[in-house]
Amino acid sequence: MRRQFYTLDVFTDRRFAGNPLAVVTEAGNLDTAAMQAIAREFNHPETVFVLPPDDPKHRARLRIFTPAAELPFAGHPTIGTAVLLARLDGGSNARDFTVEERIGPVSCHAQPSPPDAGRARFTVPSLPVIADGAFRVEDVAGALSVRPADIGFGNHEPSRWSAGVPFSFIPLRNLDAMARARPDPALFERVLGVGGPGKAYLFCAECVDKANDFHVRMFAPAMGIPEDPATGAAAAAFAGLVAACGDRPDGEHLLRIEQGMEMGRPSLIELGLTIRDGKLAAATIGGGAVVVTEGRIEA
Repeated sequence: MRRQFYTLDVFTDRRFAGNPLAVVTEAGNLDTAAMQAIAREFNHPETVFVLPPDDPKHRARLRIFTPAAELPFAGHPTIGTAVLLARLDGGSNARDFTVEERIGPVSCHAQPSPPDAGRARFTVPSLPVIADGAFRVEDVAGALSVRPADIGFGNHEPSRWSAGVPFSFIPLRNLDAMARARPDPALFERVLGVGGPGKAYLFCAECVDKANDFHVRMFAPAMGIPEDPATGAAAAAFAGLVAACGDRPDGEHLLRIEQGMEMGRPSLIELGLTIRDGKLAAATIGGGAVVVTEGRIEA
């Protein structure tokens, strides 16, 4: 059976930047094994399969796969699919709708920009929590091919957080350390694969674009992602880490996170924080997306 698909570049406003995404909009009757095989065939960081929603008030149900595994939630697939669905619905008016992911309902706001682009944001469906896992700085440095002195700045130290998908958050001192970082095949999973495949989100406060707040990289080789150009689920969990630092007052905050520079795929994620009584009350992830290709796959 031939099924409609689209590819988009996400967390960017131009093609051939940002994070690639495949979306199969005609996914009915595909089983899990077939979806995983199609995701491996596209070999994008994630592939989304659009299905009828369980709740008729919702726009769609989404299943999200990396080349190696299914995810309960992911940010750049949510943004890209929201932009695509708004575009397919027709017109240029902004839309609010809910998509269903394995983590639960996700509320989206999408603004299409005809003919083939748009912007979207979604409310993080599960507020981030600190996850189990302690790190020795020396072990982390070896796993990432950096020096122990490269790790940590301000009051940041290695930690694990999750907003549905757990990540190891590793603060690095500067862009030089970020550029030198790479997973050590012998150590990465042993040190950072806590309770599942290792996912390391490296961040520093020195940015290529001075208008941005954080520069990041993300490695998840055991999930089929040697490096990710933009990681929305990690940014969602990062909201918890940032709020826990306690250096932002109550109110609304918008942080700009640059990623993908080292890969030649610059991306920009907008992370919104709502802080009340010194604690994170809500978070949003936003960014742009543009359609790159469309076609039909036999599956």
